Amino acid sequence: MRVAVVSDTHMPRGTRRLPEACLERLRAADLILHGGDVTGAAFWEELSSLGPPVYGVRGNMDEPALGEVLPMTRVVAADGSRIGVVHIPGPVAGREARLTARFPGCAAVVFGHTHLPHVELVDGVWILNPGSPTERRRAPRRTMLELRVDGGEVVPELVHVGT
Repeated sequence: MRVAVVSDTHMPRGTRRLPEACLERLRAADLILHGGDVTGAAFWEELSSLGPPVYGVRGNMDEPALGEVLPMTRVVAADGSRIGVVHIPGPVAGREARLTARFPGCAAVVFGHTHLPHVELVDGVWILNPGSPTERRRAPRRTMLELRVDGGEVVPELVHVGT
């Protein structure tokens, strides 16, 4: 199973669009996860129209209409694995331990908010931030994640989708 993971898209905003490399992976995925800060309900509808099922969480910049649709946290089942999702991970100090404790039994935990990609295996749990495909801020590139999930095993790949 292929899971495409994005976060912090902050759309719609002016003429901003998802990079084509990101769109291709989203369309080809079996499942899409969004780590928050979708920003607008119109973009959530656009993302949902790409084909694969889409699950996300509410970010701190999301408009109120998304608050009615998106929870603050969620756990998604994917081919024998559980993946936790939250937008704001809290302070850097103790982050990994805090996230694994918040999502017991998950093979991976996805967070957003920082716009900085993060891929780290901590005590058997992947701690993941896809960065942002649209607003890199301090990150060197625009990024997303693709997870290969097979029988409970998660293998993440950070994908560069633009500068």
